[in-house]
Amino acid sequence: MKIALIDPSLFTWPYDLKLAKGLTDIGHAASIVGRQLGQKPSVDEVRFLDRHFYPGMQSRFFKKLPRNVQLGLKGLSHAESMARLIRRFRRAPPDVIHFQWAPLAIVDSQFVPKFRKIAPTVLTVHDSNPFNNNPSSRIQRIGALKILHCFDHLIVHTTVARDRLLRVGILDERISVIAHGLLTDHIARPADEPSAGGVQILLFGKIKPYKGVDVMLRALALLPREVRRCCVVKVVGWPEMPMEPLFAMVKDLQLEEHVEFDLRFVPEDEVTSLVARADILAFPYRDIDASGVLMLAIAAGRPIVASNLGTFSEWLSDQADGTLVPPDDPVALSRSLERLISDPDYRNSKGQGMLDLRDSVPTWTSIARLTEAAYAKAGQRVGADASVQVLEASRN
Repeated sequence: MKIALIDPSLFTWPYDLKLAKGLTDIGHAASIVGRQLGQKPSVDEVRFLDRHFYPGMQSRFFKKLPRNVQLGLKGLSHAESMARLIRRFRRAPPDVIHFQWAPLAIVDSQFVPKFRKIAPTVLTVHDSNPFNNNPSSRIQRIGALKILHCFDHLIVHTTVARDRLLRVGILDERISVIAHGLLTDHIARPADEPSAGGVQILLFGKIKPYKGVDVMLRALALLPREVRRCCVVKVVGWPEMPMEPLFAMVKDLQLEEHVEFDLRFVPEDEVTSLVARADILAFPYRDIDASGVLMLAIAAGRPIVASNLGTFSEWLSDQADGTLVPPDDPVALSRSLERLISDPDYRNSKGQGMLDLRDSVPTWTSIARLTEAAYAKAGQRVGADASVQVLEASRN
């Protein structure tokens, strides 16, 4: 089959790439329709990436524009890019059109029915609570749940996400639960490399309100002073929220010596090194379905403390106590961190527990085959709808 994976802004490029490779390995031709990533395409970009969306928006001129102007121009470009893509697909139709994201539902909902006339359409619902309640602009909220009804089939990563979709009226037979896979092979820490600055606690990824950085700061302030002196919290990622309140919180709680901010987009070749050098990965999230960073932590065998929700609940429920804590609870988070920081043997055992999880993570080949089965279900729905239309036409 010829499969078009559509991720306009490449929100989940590492996931898209692994899925494309998995589908290719089982005999399909998969491409990722997205935006330009960088000036010098990697081997994988040349092989899989179709740089269709947002032409010209990687220029220096565009990036210097005010953010509200950027978002407005991007919205217009999104609609134009979708229209061009439909014309392309009509000339050379794929067998399946698999959206990874519908980032502008109010616009995308006008185009999805047109895509459905070309090929079965599938959407992977990475966030069953759209954008984890933190869209880039208010307009992204409009129709973000309604658009789910437009696709032939939906894929989610957890049973929690499936249950959310059932509550908004999606039929169970239109949903496939396919777990997230590892985004890299085993990540080994450099041999005998000591941790710089004591125990390093890493919060990694785009910085958004639902990630709970403020919860981590409050938990850090609750640690006994002698424990806090032994650790440093590193917050690394591109900020997509105002950072001044977090900077003020660090100052008010007198945490300047224990918190480091590295506010940038981290290149892919640095990510594994960053994770490998961490002693603990923290996920004090307020909401989540799936997490690529969790998969990195499993690959690296790093101890985890995470909110008891979404993918963390499903992957970590069999771990010993202390790994999962109630969301938005700095007291519980502080207690779990205190033992992880203070007890190296306990920390090592928790890390080994994460490594043991690796064997239960599905391979990308198995994920590709499950995705292939979801495509078949999407095709069956298209066939059923066509039969209904023929029957209605005959009655008229």
